Amino acid sequence: MNFVSTNGKSDPVSFLEAMVRGLAPDGGLFMPEQIPVLPESTLTNLSRLSFNDLAFRMASPFLKGEIGEEALRRVLSDAFDFPTEISEPEPGKFVLELFHGPTLAFKDYGARFMARLFSELAGRRGEEVTILVATSGDTGSAVANGFFKVPGVKVFVLYPGGKVSPLQEKQFTTLGENITALEVEGVFDDCQKLVKQAFVDDELQKKMQLSSANSINIARLLPQSFYYGYASARLTSKGIEAPVFSVPSGNFGNLTGGLIAERMGIPASGFLAATNKNSVVPEFLQGEAFTPRASVQTISNAMDVGNPSNFDRIMHLCSGDESMIRKQLRGYSCSDLETRETIAAVYQKTGYVMCPHTAVGYRAAGEFHQENKDAATVTLATAHPVKFREVVEPVIGKTVAVPERLKPILEKQSSSHSLPADYAAFRDLLFSSV
Repeated sequence: MNFVSTNGKSDPVSFLEAMVRGLAPDGGLFMPEQIPVLPESTLTNLSRLSFNDLAFRMASPFLKGEIGEEALRRVLSDAFDFPTEISEPEPGKFVLELFHGPTLAFKDYGARFMARLFSELAGRRGEEVTILVATSGDTGSAVANGFFKVPGVKVFVLYPGGKVSPLQEKQFTTLGENITALEVEGVFDDCQKLVKQAFVDDELQKKMQLSSANSINIARLLPQSFYYGYASARLTSKGIEAPVFSVPSGNFGNLTGGLIAERMGIPASGFLAATNKNSVVPEFLQGEAFTPRASVQTISNAMDVGNPSNFDRIMHLCSGDESMIRKQLRGYSCSDLETRETIAAVYQKTGYVMCPHTAVGYRAAGEFHQENKDAATVTLATAHPVKFREVVEPVIGKTVAVPERLKPILEKQSSSHSLPADYAAFRDLLFSSV
């Protein structure tokens, strides 16, 4: 299958080539030339498929001719060796728990899938690839752990100093080896800008093979469609057809994955774009012009994005038709106070504990339910609450237990390099690593 740029000025490439490049030469994001529809035999048997079986059927059309069936099944089996759970804190309000992977965040799905594809590719080509990733929190830990000690791959993680949780920071600053953490003096948008500048730097591209593991990379995005299919399949087995998905959103890769799944035939009745006070997209969905602006810091920091890159992909999927986007998506935003109120209310009523990002999505689902009482909603739970215990514990008045596998990380020494939000300094650092 060919993959094209959202800017429409670059030649089509294969999936693996799009993965390696990260960003198209014209600065656009790669998207499939067309979205394949799953066979009817798959769609009518969703509830009988395991997660990995469904992932194989959803991934195969995109990778056909580039990786064999046996290798793809091996990639999927190794990447998704953890459970995907669904809870129902309140009747009709489901939570898709995507935090049971090694770094306790939904980013594990994309990062591990991508890392194992790169490992397969490195074995074929024998070339070194440098991964650049900007993070506002969970992406950095997921990518760093996913690529840790992968042969032929170096990773640079850029993160805004003082704006990620201590546990998140520990997860990508304590690894060493082929992982380098860069603490940028700025916000997430500054980190993302540095990465994008590197990808359009011809001189740098001649010196090193660059790729990105942000959600701008198609190999990070594709696996984010798999769990929508799995959620619909599990709810179908409960007699619930086509739920509405409430998606905590920052850079909007997760929601884009849902739109791809829906176009492949996965049952869905719509999507709620749930943001914190960085509400550029909800404002657009309410009829205003799409107007990116500087991000503001919130307690749901992984969603602190003022210029979401994947909005270009949403526009591409809808052929640039703004009315079509507004028809498919409903936008919601909430303040830090409302986020805390939601965490507290759900815990007091049900005993269920959620992270701030999940709470933003759950609140949006609650507001949707007020107008659509019979609808079934699925909120994507993007991180384990322990990753934001500094926020969660004072709200619920209880200590959030640290999972055993995370305790050794807390005892390790962090190591990172300070970097101004200046491209020349970042460029020099990259050149010195060659």
